[in-house]
Amino acid sequence: MSNLVLLPLLVPLASGLLALFGARAGPKAERVAGIVATLFMLPVAIWLFGVAAEGRIAVYALGGWPAPFGITLVLDRLAAWMILVTSVVAAGALLFSIGRADESGRHFHVLFQLQLLGIYGAFLAGDLFNLFVFFEVLLIASYALLSHGAGPERTMAAIRVAVLNLLGSTVFLVAVACLYSAAGTLNFADLAVRGAALPADRLGLWQAGAWLLVVVFALKAALLPLGFWLPGAYGAADGAIAALFAVLTKVGVVAIVRCGSLIFPGIEIGPAIWLAALGTLVLGFTGMMAARRLSELAAHAVVVSVGVLLVSVALFTREALAAALFYIAHGTLATAALFLVCARIGMVRGETGDLLVAGPAFRGRAALPTAYLLAAVAVAGLPPLGGFLAKLAILDAALRAPGAGWTFAAVLSASLFSIVALARAGTTVFWKVGQDRGEVVDIPRWRPLAVSGVAVLLVALAMLALFAGFAFEQADEIALQLLDRDSYVRAVLGVGAAGDS
Repeated sequence: MSNLVLLPLLVPLASGLLALFGARAGPKAERVAGIVATLFMLPVAIWLFGVAAEGRIAVYALGGWPAPFGITLVLDRLAAWMILVTSVVAAGALLFSIGRADESGRHFHVLFQLQLLGIYGAFLAGDLFNLFVFFEVLLIASYALLSHGAGPERTMAAIRVAVLNLLGSTVFLVAVACLYSAAGTLNFADLAVRGAALPADRLGLWQAGAWLLVVVFALKAALLPLGFWLPGAYGAADGAIAALFAVLTKVGVVAIVRCGSLIFPGIEIGPAIWLAALGTLVLGFTGMMAARRLSELAAHAVVVSVGVLLVSVALFTREALAAALFYIAHGTLATAALFLVCARIGMVRGETGDLLVAGPAFRGRAALPTAYLLAAVAVAGLPPLGGFLAKLAILDAALRAPGAGWTFAAVLSASLFSIVALARAGTTVFWKVGQDRGEVVDIPRWRPLAVSGVAVLLVALAMLALFAGFAFEQADEIALQLLDRDSYVRAVLGVGAAGDS
C-alpha cells in the first residue's frame, strides 16, 4: 500500500515526459497527455484521502533505505487533504487553459505537470532537504509559467519573483545547515525526536535555524512584510496559471503548520506569525479596494486568504488548526475560481479588458455574471457557501486566545472591505457603460472546456458547503493528528522511536 504514495509524483512526472516527447507529434498529443494525467489525479487524490482518513500514516522509503537515512515520503491526513484540493484546482485551471493559454507558448503542459510535481512533492516530503528540492521544482516551473505568453509585464514579474525566491532559497539552505549542525539529521520525525533532547550548547543554533525556516516559509506564503511580490506576479499571469498559483501560497502555509506542530513546538513562533498575519490582512483588503484591474483584485484576494489562514494557524490549537484547514480548502478553490472568471471577463470586454472602468454593455447570456457572483460570494465568505462557516470557526477559536479583539477587527474588516471591493467591481463591469461609447458586446458562447474548468471549481465549492459537517470532521481529525507528534514519529521511525525521545 505504501508504494501508492508515489502516485502523485509518478503521474505528473510521466505525463510531463510524454507531453515533452509528444510535442514533436503536434500540440494535440501534448494536450491529451496533460488532460488525461490531470483528470486521472482526481480519483487518485480521492482514494489517497480515503486511505489517510482511516488514520493510517503511509510511509514510503525510496530505495528501501529506512528513515532517517534515506528519502522518505509520508502520506498523512494533511498531505492527502492538500493533494485533493490541489488536484481539483489543477483540473479546473487546465481545462480552462485549453485553446488559449496552452497555445500562447511552447511546452505549457510540460511546465504545468512539473508545477504539480513540485506541489505534490512538497506536501509529501518527509525531510527538509527534499522539501527544499520540491520547492525548487515548483518555483522553476512557476517562473516559466508566469512568463508564458511573453510580454514585458509578465517577463518583469517573473524576474522579480525569481530573484526574490533565489534569496529565499539561499536562506533555506542556511537554515538547513543550522538545523543539521545542531541535530545531525534533516528527517522531520528524527528532528522532532532529537530536537526535544538537544544539549544547551546547541539550542542557539537550533533556534536560529528554526526562525530562518519561518522566514523562508513566510516568503513562500506571501506573509507581510515578505509578500509584496504576490499581487504584481499573480496579476500579470494568465488567468488559468494564476488559478493554479492560488495553491502555491498554501505550500508555505502547510510548511509552517508542519514544522510548527512537529519540529518546533517549543519555539514560540505563533505570536510573530499572528502579528504578520494581521498586517497581511490589512495589506490584502487595502489592495482589493485600490485595485484597478480584476486580476489585481483577485491577486489581493489571495493575500487576504493567507492572512485569514495564518491568523488562525498562529494559535496552534486543535480548534484553530481545524478551522484553518477547512478554510484552506475553501479559500484556495474560491480564489482560483475568481481568477478564471475574471480572465473570462477580460476576454469578452474587447479593448477594455479587465480594467475596472466603464466599458461596453453586455447583452446575452447570464452565465458570466452568475459565475462572477458565485465566485465573489465565495471569496468574501458570505453564506450559504463554506467560507462563512470557516470564518465563524476561526473567530470562535480566536475568542479564547490573547489579542482576540484585534483578530476580530482584522478578519471582520477584511470581510467587509472584500464585499465592498467585489461588489463595486461587479457593478462597474456588468452595469456601468461608458458615456462616450454606445457599443454593446454580445457575450460569445463559452468553450465547453472553459465552462468545465470554472464549473469544476464552483461545484467543488458547493459540495464543500453542502457537506460542511463532514469536511469539518475531517479537518478536526487532521488537526488532532498534527498535534499527536508521537504517532508521526512512530510511523516514520518505528514503534519505539517516540518513547525513546
